[in-house]
Amino acid sequence: MNPKIVFATLVSAAGLSAALPAQAEGDYRAKAIEMIKRDFKPRGQAGLDRLAEDGVQAICNRTGNNPKGDIVKVLEADQMASIQWPADGKLMGDWKKGEALAQSGRGFTWSDQPGLPVGGNCYNCHQIGPNELAYGTVGPSLLNFGKLRGNSPEMQKYVYAKIYNAKAYNLCSEMPRFGRVGALTPEQIKDLVALLLDPASPVNK
Repeated sequence: MNPKIVFATLVSAAGLSAALPAQAEGDYRAKAIEMIKRDFKPRGQAGLDRLAEDGVQAICNRTGNNPKGDIVKVLEADQMASIQWPADGKLMGDWKKGEALAQSGRGFTWSDQPGLPVGGNCYNCHQIGPNELAYGTVGPSLLNFGKLRGNSPEMQKYVYAKIYNAKAYNLCSEMPRFGRVGALTPEQIKDLVALLLDPASPVNK
């Protein structure tokens, strides 16, 4: 099927606002994208592909992160199906590695060597440990995460999936899709699961 027809169907089902005439909206978006591409200078591994949006992100962008209808559940299920689970079946790794990963914001910039491990940058949005002096508040505090929720197999699966692809639970979540985009490996995500759920982790002290 024609991709444009598929996208138009999804946008319509998601409740895209018709406040602007289609032509006016198209012109506005085209001019905005043209301006961004003009000003964004690709360097190193930071190429123009970073400006591309997939179908899910496009729907969120065009509905003010508030799509309507049954299409939301359909697309969330599609995001869930994209999750790559660890080959060994284990969902918790080493919380110490997870802590180092969560506190690292390094990687994916134009000056970084492609292929090197990157940080999770978790501190930029969340409070993680009790002794942090500075942290972001875009996301909720993660203090006592496992202490309050336990570390059952179901909770391990939820945390792993949430980190791998948050849009599986909230289609327009602002949390990056770390696993889906290849920012973090399954092994790294397992270490972050341990950071949040292991009773020995400083998160749960």
